[in-house]
Amino acid sequence: MPDRPIRFLLVDDIAENLVALEALLRRDGLEIHKALSANEALEMMLVQDFQLAFVDVQMPDINGYELAELMRSTERTREVPIIFVTAAEPSETRSFRGYDAGGVDYIFKPIDPVILKSKADVFYRLARQAKDLMRQRDELQQIAHDRDLAMASLRAHADNSPLALVECDADLTVRSWSQGAGRIFGIEAADMIGQPLSRAPSFSAQTLQMLSEWVAGDDALARHTAEIAAAGPQGQLHCELYGSVLTDPSNGRTSLSLQILDVTERHRAEATRSLLVGELNHRIKNTLANVQAIARQTLRSASDFSDFGNRFSGRLQALARAHSILSNVTWSSASLDEILGDHIHAGTLDGDRLHRSGPAIKLSPENTLHLALVLHELGTNAVKYGALSQPDGDVHLQWNIHGSELVLVWRESGGPAVTAPTNLGFGSTLIGSGIGGNRAVADWRPEGVIWTIRIGSGFHRTDAVETNPVRETPVETPATDVVAGRRILVVEDEALVAMDLRAGLEEAGASVVRIARTLPDAIAAAAGEEIDLALLDGNLGGKPVDEVASILTRRAIPFCFVSGYGREHLPRGFADNPVLAKPFAAETLIRTVRDILSARLPEQHGA
Repeated sequence: MPDRPIRFLLVDDIAENLVALEALLRRDGLEIHKALSANEALEMMLVQDFQLAFVDVQMPDINGYELAELMRSTERTREVPIIFVTAAEPSETRSFRGYDAGGVDYIFKPIDPVILKSKADVFYRLARQAKDLMRQRDELQQIAHDRDLAMASLRAHADNSPLALVECDADLTVRSWSQGAGRIFGIEAADMIGQPLSRAPSFSAQTLQMLSEWVAGDDALARHTAEIAAAGPQGQLHCELYGSVLTDPSNGRTSLSLQILDVTERHRAEATRSLLVGELNHRIKNTLANVQAIARQTLRSASDFSDFGNRFSGRLQALARAHSILSNVTWSSASLDEILGDHIHAGTLDGDRLHRSGPAIKLSPENTLHLALVLHELGTNAVKYGALSQPDGDVHLQWNIHGSELVLVWRESGGPAVTAPTNLGFGSTLIGSGIGGNRAVADWRPEGVIWTIRIGSGFHRTDAVETNPVRETPVETPATDVVAGRRILVVEDEALVAMDLRAGLEEAGASVVRIARTLPDAIAAAAGEEIDLALLDGNLGGKPVDEVASILTRRAIPFCFVSGYGREHLPRGFADNPVLAKPFAAETLIRTVRDILSARLPEQHGA
C-alpha cells in the first residue's frame, strides 16, 4: 500500500555483517530488518512486505541459493528482488546458479560501500516509484469511484425526476433521453438516441422551430423558457420548457439541454378552480337574489314589522339549512328524507303528526333548495291555518315515481274547515310555482287541503321505501329563565352579526360584557373577563380560535361556536360544544343559550 514504508531485509548468519550492512544502507524513509537465518527470514517475509533482500550465500542449514528458491516458490515472496552477498570469487557457474535461483545481482566481499549504496539506491528508487504509482492508482480508482457514483446519482435523479431531460446537438439530434421523458411522452430512449427530435411526434413544428432559433442565437450562455403544447400517450399535454444552450470550449460545438415539466394537471386544476370560482359566484349571486326576493315578498305580505321579522327569518333559516345539507354532500344530491328530518329538527314540522312514506329519493341541489322552502311554507301554513293548528290534526306526506315524474302529495286532516283563499300570499304562491319547472296544484277540500307537487327532473331513486323518521325529543324549557342576568362574551369579527347577537341576548335579559373582534382581543377577554357563557366565532379574520376555546375550557366556562362552517372545519377536540349555525333566528339563539345554561344548573346547585 502507498502508506507503507520501504523495507529492506538483510539475511546473514553473522550478526556483525548485518550491523555493517545496516550502517552502510541506513537512510531516511527506509526500514531495515535483519535475519540471522533463512528460517527467520522466511518468517519475517510472511508478515512484512520487502522491496529488496540482501542474502548471504554461505549460511548453515539453508544457504542463500536455497532460500532464494524457497522465496520463488511462494506467491507472497516471489517478486522480492534478491542481491546475493558472497566472499567467494566471481565465476560464471556461481553467477548462473544465483540468477537461476532468482537473484538479480551480486555483491562481493569485501563490500565496496559505493557499489553497495549505488545498487541499493536503484531498488530504493524503484520502490519509491512503485509506491508513487500505487498511490496514483489508488487516487485514480477513488476518482473513478466518485465519478461513477456521481454519474449513478445523476442518472437516478434524472430517471426519477418528474422532469423530462433531453440533450440535443445543434441540429437537434437527440443525444440523451431520460426515463422521465419516456414517461411523459411515451417514447423509450432506445427509439430516440441518435434520432432527430422531430422523430418524436410529441413536439409540434412550431416547438421545433423555436428550439432551432434558440440554438442559432448569438448568446452562447442563453437560457430560455416557454410553455408548449405537446402530445402524450393520453392526449394533449401542457408543458413548461426550460432550455440551455451550451458550447464545448474545446471544439466550439453547440448543444441544447432541455428540461421539460408536465404541468397538465396544474392546468386542469387551474381550469377547475376557475370553474369553481365562477360557480361559487353564480351560487352566491343566486342566493342573494333569492334572499332579496324572499325579503321583498315577505315585506309585501307582512302585517307589521314583527310579522315580517318572524316570516323572513324562518324562510332564511330554511334556505340556510338546505345549504348546509348540500355542503355536507359537496353539492351533489341530497336525500328527501334528510330534508324532512331537518324541518322536523328545526320545529317547522311536527314529527309526531307528520306521517310520511315513499321510496328513498335523492334530489339535485336546485330541487333541494326549492323543496326546502316549499316544505317550510307548507309547514308554517299548516301550523297557522291548517291541520297542525288543531291538537288532533295530522299531515300525510306520500311520494312516488310515476313515469318520468316524482309526485309528492301533501294531505292535511283533522284541522279547521278549509276554504279556498281569495288572495294567495307569498307562501302559497311559492308552493304553487312548483319545483323543477313543474307547477303544484292545491285541492281545497273542507276536511283539509291537498297539495300535489310534480317534479319532472333532477331526482333519482336510491333504494327501499322510507317510513316515518326518528323523532326528536323536545327539550323542556326550565320554569325559571336562566338567560336573564347572565354575563355573556361575544367573539365575532362581523360587525352586523355581532350587533344581531347583542340585540338578541339583551332582549332576553342577558348582559353582553364584551364583543371581541380580533384574536388577541378574544384571548384577553376569554382569560380575564368574568362571564357565564361565551359565543365563539369559528374563526376570526381567517385565524383559528383553538386557543380561545382552550382557555374557556380550562376556566370551565361553557361556550358554543357560532359559524357558517360545518363542524369538520371548527377546532378539533371540542366536539361536545354545540354549534349555532349562521344565519340564525333570534329564537334559535336564545334556545341554544338557554339549553347550555340549563345543562349547567345541576352543577351549580351541587357546588
